[in-house]
Amino acid sequence: MSASPPIFTATSAYSLAFVSFVGVTAYFAAKSLLPKNASWQDRVTFIWLAFDGIIHFTLEGSFLYYSMFGKQVITSSGPMAQMWKEYALADARWGTADPTIVSLELLTVFGVGTMCFYVLKQLVQRDPARHYWIIVLSTSEIYGGWMTFCPEWLTGSASLDTSNALYLWVYLVFMNIIWVFIPVWLMYDSYGHIAKSLRLVQASATAKKN
Repeated sequence: MSASPPIFTATSAYSLAFVSFVGVTAYFAAKSLLPKNASWQDRVTFIWLAFDGIIHFTLEGSFLYYSMFGKQVITSSGPMAQMWKEYALADARWGTADPTIVSLELLTVFGVGTMCFYVLKQLVQRDPARHYWIIVLSTSEIYGGWMTFCPEWLTGSASLDTSNALYLWVYLVFMNIIWVFIPVWLMYDSYGHIAKSLRLVQASATAKKN
């Protein structure tokens, strides 16, 4: 009787290492580009958006490269293709150029990815208008996550493999739920800034009338 293949492989290791490297890069970018007196909220926001934008343009951008014009991840080669083949073990749709996934990724890479770097520029320049774009961006992230998984759940989750902890808790849960919790926090934080500013404007206008 042949032994079953290992779940955690070299591809698993360098896939997680790549994501970790992006996170470290985002951290040092925040230290380098933000003023020393920046609030902890702005530092967390910068680190997240730098991480988010790099992931969208590199990892998810490579998915589009391997999934358009008749190509599929499962028939492609190269380091990034291997990383997507690894993720496709947990969610098979990413290996077969599923049209819903590709459509969402087009918006994510070119729309959300671009917004990430635009907001980073605003953060460095301390432009308060960033809070509007943070809410737009975060809403897009949450909607994208919902539309990635809801159709699959409604049709029985045939493409998802939840048979082991790596696929379920690391690839499917952790690697997706952070794109829910952090955008929700960003929306809450930016809503507070926008609401406070509008209330101050309203109070000032009322005081002038009186």
